[in-house]
Amino acid sequence: IYILYIKRCLPVVLTVDVFCLSERRNVLFVIADDLRTSLGCYGDPLAKSPNLDQLASRSQVFLNAYAQQAVCAPSRTSLLTSRRPDTTRLYDFKSYWRVHSGNYTTLPQYFKSRGYFTMSVGKVFHPGIASNYSDDYPYSWSIPAYHPASFQFEKKKMCKGEDGNLHANLLCAVNVTEQPGGTLPDLESTDEAVRLLKSRAAADVPFFLAVGLHKPHIPFRIPQEYLSLYPIKEMTLAPDPSVPKSLPPVAYNPWTDVRKRDDVQKLNISFPYGPIPKDFQLQIRQHYYAAVSYVDAQVGRLLSTLDNLGLADKTMVVFTSDHGWSLGEHGEWAKYSNFDVATRVPLIFYVPDVGTRRGRTTWPDKTNREVNMSKHGRDLIDSDIYFLRLCSLFFFFCCCCCFQEELCTEGDNLAYTFRHRERGEDEEAVSFSQYPRPADTPQENSDLPDLRDIKVMGYSLRTWDYRYTLWLGFNPQTFQVNVSDVHAGELYMLADDPGQDKNVYSDSDHSVLMKKMTPLPHVSLNAFL
Repeated sequence: IYILYIKRCLPVVLTVDVFCLSERRNVLFVIADDLRTSLGCYGDPLAKSPNLDQLASRSQVFLNAYAQQAVCAPSRTSLLTSRRPDTTRLYDFKSYWRVHSGNYTTLPQYFKSRGYFTMSVGKVFHPGIASNYSDDYPYSWSIPAYHPASFQFEKKKMCKGEDGNLHANLLCAVNVTEQPGGTLPDLESTDEAVRLLKSRAAADVPFFLAVGLHKPHIPFRIPQEYLSLYPIKEMTLAPDPSVPKSLPPVAYNPWTDVRKRDDVQKLNISFPYGPIPKDFQLQIRQHYYAAVSYVDAQVGRLLSTLDNLGLADKTMVVFTSDHGWSLGEHGEWAKYSNFDVATRVPLIFYVPDVGTRRGRTTWPDKTNREVNMSKHGRDLIDSDIYFLRLCSLFFFFCCCCCFQEELCTEGDNLAYTFRHRERGEDEEAVSFSQYPRPADTPQENSDLPDLRDIKVMGYSLRTWDYRYTLWLGFNPQTFQVNVSDVHAGELYMLADDPGQDKNVYSDSDHSVLMKKMTPLPHVSLNAFL
């Protein structure tokens, strides 16, 4: 998804158009956890993702989609409410937006209000206080959300080490039959999703089924057979495995959650920049890609179920992720940054009878088909409006960010991309991400500071040819950013530096770039103005 300005506007009524059908479509919405664009349909030559590749061959695939904050709860809340973190005021995991910022309507809540039967399986909202310990039930869901029982073991000592004992490891490929209940969370979630699809197949009302897959989030507790898809001898290091000399310390994430795993602690890596040994880096990358293929297999099961139930021709399928994950680029691991590897996500929309394929849909289809790619850079919050437009729902669109406006949204409509091929890059397209820090230098809580500890906010602007980030002073009590308090800056010119390794901030005139920051909404908008 590429990036249009997020316009400041008065409420506008958007009506249904060429995508309207006499019968409203069902929706299967699948969201992975920590999945970057390491998929075959995104050009990754290593990834083995046949089911998602096949889905992409019949879908609109957005090449440049960016999360608003590269960590789970803020990103998911932003996506599902169509509001940026500066509006939800959620930068950590410790508040519920309806209480903390505003009683905003969520995407599934809106579908529910329009007669859809809405269901949640697995990790859709971030569990816990961030979704009121209920996954926002009953507002968003027609029935209580389902969570797999086996997830309770995810952070426990479940990984058999070389010593024969169980450990809480990062690398945790397992024999599933030896796990509690003989299963794993994503296997359970997919089973439940299949059951729900079968239960709704003959229903009179359309459904919205959201399925949140836990992988490739760490630990890499996955079926061990997926490792065989990626022989260690075929794995390579990241193309830029060292910390860039020009990287401001405030921009670096010290991957503390990775460091806490038993097998990583044994490596005795110095904090914060000490590199992981190369052989262990290769194993991390191997396990991550194996987890991606494991996720792909679960998506395949869901698609096959749609076909077997005769639902494929009347169900819109959407696949995305909450954010990416660094695999050694810039000497970093995990998410917690503003780099593309942490913010860029897959975003795939399949709409029956619209786009690249018409006629009867079957899954899987082994034929090779051209993937309908969109280079429009977009924020994930834009996808909410896309959903509603493509599902033939009338709705109000307001960018005013007022607390009383239940259907206010900060996204933009992308439905036109199904009918209109792009012609070159949009030089005015912009996407925004942000990340908080507690200090100018890396410390133990740099990756995930509590709200009260945030001192610096990194606002990042991504266009087709550069990424520009300013690290600005931030007041967590007033939620105000001080544009005159610049702690550091980053500027990467992507034509010559696609990996974002050469920071030329100190060499550049920033006046034009600062003007492009003004579309940032709410608090940050006021600051830049």
